[in-house]
Amino acid sequence: MKEKRENLIAQNKKARHDYFIKDTFEAGIALTGTEIKSIRARRISLRDGYVQIIDGSAFLENVHISEYKEGNRYNHDPLRSRRLLLHKKEIKHLAKAQSERGIAIIPLKVYLKHGFAKVLIGIGQGKKEYDKRETIKKRDQDRELRRKYRV
Repeated sequence: MKEKRENLIAQNKKARHDYFIKDTFEAGIALTGTEIKSIRARRISLRDGYVQIIDGSAFLENVHISEYKEGNRYNHDPLRSRRLLLHKKEIKHLAKAQSERGIAIIPLKVYLKHGFAKVLIGIGQGKKEYDKRETIKKRDQDRELRRKYRV
């Protein structure tokens, strides 16, 4: 039996607040040497990130990976586009979703799996303001119920 080894590096908590997540995909990220070292040091932010499909390839845009402190002249640009490693069928599915109105493809979390950096991307439909309030209300009610029956 294989042991599942996932080390959560970064999570985009705002994404589930702003979007209804319809579907998720796991993708590898094509990184340079200093980028993976920065990710292992947990120096990554997914806050404003999104995925864009260009010419049959998926790219992770606007995700900030800080420069590696000991990287000297080989350091990377913190906001550069990074290619996502996905199957063709998955890219076609994402391209179809991207063409719809009101749909965004966003990174949900970054983690290490067997030593490789992976990103969980989700197809999200934007929430209205009243949907966000409803989600907060439901979460608070569930928390109160758990607190009440915990004893």
